[in-house]
Amino acid sequence: MALKTPKMLTRKIKLWDINAHITCRLCNGYLIDATTVTECLHTFCRSCLVKYLEENNTCPTCRIVIHQSHPLQYIGHDRTMQDIVYKLVPGLQEAEMKKQREFYHKLGMEVPGDIKGETCSAKQHLDSHRNGETKTDENSNKETSEEKQEEDNDYHRSDEQVSICLECNSSKLRGLKRKWIRCSAQATVLHLKKFIAKKLNLSSFNELDILCNEEILGKDHTLKFVVVTRWRFKKAPLLLHYRPKMDLL
Repeated sequence: MALKTPKMLTRKIKLWDINAHITCRLCNGYLIDATTVTECLHTFCRSCLVKYLEENNTCPTCRIVIHQSHPLQYIGHDRTMQDIVYKLVPGLQEAEMKKQREFYHKLGMEVPGDIKGETCSAKQHLDSHRNGETKTDENSNKETSEEKQEEDNDYHRSDEQVSICLECNSSKLRGLKRKWIRCSAQATVLHLKKFIAKKLNLSSFNELDILCNEEILGKDHTLKFVVVTRWRFKKAPLLLHYRPKMDLL
């Protein structure tokens, strides 16, 4: 006797019901560049949180002290949360990319490659749905794989770029032969540590500290985050110093 498998019960949830989990407490808008406080895991828009922490050192939600003197070192970009917000809120990503594109045009600056790419892919996705075009899973998977291969071969050259000057401020380490580099704004401080360790033939990248304005940078900070929070009103290149790691008691 064949048993009938029960149908999966689905429940529709209104966006309104989850708004509290995907909005920024500081601006009351949907999260943009979602950034999370590592101490308590509360999330805000990056620009909102950075501006708030210029004059405060506590979490805007629970008021826990993030850090007495350097709270900006204890927050990080939350890519997973941002992806969720973009998937849940129709048109939000396209609208944000459009705003960023208009912002760069207004300043007479070239639009960074990562914004161009996201805008184009979003537009193509919308156009295909509007025109009633449907693709088989096989074709879709093939195109996805080809796009991924192209992205892998690009080595992030189409990303927004950051110019950096890496200076050594310790007599225990030697300076780099080529201290001027240009790399993706999505690269992290950890990537720079590994790069310096490789160039200096160090046994471990954990032996290094990287500083900006005499402040030690967290390993998970992206270079874009460092520029926004510590080099906002200064001219390129971003000046960073490296030295042997100091164990603080």
